[in-house]
Amino acid sequence: MTGRRGTPDSSPSSPSSSSSARPRRAARYAGALAACAALTAGCGTVPGTGGGAGDGTVTVMTWAPERTGATNKPGMPATARAYARWINRHGGVGGRTLTVLTCNEHNDSVGAAKCARRAAAEHVVAVVGSYSQFGDSFLAPLESAGIPYIGGYGVTSDEFTGPYSYPVNGGQPALLAGLGQALAEQCGPVTLVRPDSIAGDELPALLDSGLKAGGHASAADQLAAEDATEYGGEADRALEDATADPARKGCVVPALGDRTDTFMDSFRRARADHAPVRTATVLGSVDQTEIDATGGASGPYEGAYITGWYPVASDPRWKPMKQMISEEAFGDNRIDPADAGVQTTWIAYTVLRAVLERIGDGEVSADAVRHTLDGGLRVATGGLTPTLRWPDETRLASVGFPRLVNADVTLQLVRDGRLVAVRPGGTGPAVAGGDMTRTLEGADVG
Repeated sequence: MTGRRGTPDSSPSSPSSSSSARPRRAARYAGALAACAALTAGCGTVPGTGGGAGDGTVTVMTWAPERTGATNKPGMPATARAYARWINRHGGVGGRTLTVLTCNEHNDSVGAAKCARRAAAEHVVAVVGSYSQFGDSFLAPLESAGIPYIGGYGVTSDEFTGPYSYPVNGGQPALLAGLGQALAEQCGPVTLVRPDSIAGDELPALLDSGLKAGGHASAADQLAAEDATEYGGEADRALEDATADPARKGCVVPALGDRTDTFMDSFRRARADHAPVRTATVLGSVDQTEIDATGGASGPYEGAYITGWYPVASDPRWKPMKQMISEEAFGDNRIDPADAGVQTTWIAYTVLRAVLERIGDGEVSADAVRHTLDGGLRVATGGLTPTLRWPDETRLASVGFPRLVNADVTLQLVRDGRLVAVRPGGTGPAVAGGDMTRTLEGADVG
């Protein structure tokens, strides 16, 4: 949810850009499909064949930002490497050895493009379980090389438009729509604190789609620098907006990625001078580790609603992933089983494994992986997501998300310092997560 803005008048949230972005994305999607159809041997066959050639080895890549001043996801490449060790120790996939290359994209458009070009040069058959906010920089090189992008983090809308992208969750669109829907009944004025960035420009409309579905007014849109070291002024302004109605307790929604904890440190000090408010956010901006570090039950997140893509980390459906971590990455503090990036990487590699099993003894290439995914493959994830399948277009194509196949979200509550699931019929909002497809169909997304 980060990414530096270019110039103010080129912001994707400006009216002129918003009105034209959807047709541009549709044209790009249709153009890429047409280009692939024009190739007699399949799009990307020549540059994408080497990753599974002849030696019984399948090569893929996972990338994420590490050691940067903004959002970092070191657990994703670490999980990918652990998965490769684990699957290879258990016989590989169909007798093939899995090799994982990793790349630090540095939270930078140039870095993301370099990782994509390296993936093409190394002839990987897929990029799997990765994080980057610069879809416009990495998707084009991957498409040129015919390389599918499986299970990105969903941080920008590009991942839900490119025909070579195979997302496993609903990204920020689903999380924010679900959060807005949950807060509509619970909150007075709502303030969204989000990055002053390209990716951040997409967030208000998504949160507002959920609020609107619940009959609530739009949230106040509070911009914040993505790499600030303190947010005192932003916290004061957010609190002023959220406490504008003395009759109803307002809500502050920080969605700043790794900088959410920095904001909350400033927010904790500022809130003493304002009427009480509730906080809420999305998983990825906050996890159990952050809740513990900020005081647990006595911290600023107590009582907060948090939307996620998957079941809570204590759910028994995560047992296979935790077993893999125990066997191959015990003591690696980069790999937190409660981290949404780690969880997404596990699910993305589950998809890759299903693809390789479907290919069987056939040649493994980027082209073969893509055609297998496009050919109606259904991937069960042990109940962590709905069964995944990627048709040419989805119901959300009309709002610019033709590749969004899983709009499910879970609603969690911080109770006594622990993230717990909110279930339908229990305490909390009337809508406890669920499928956000209908809600997103009403989103005014540019």
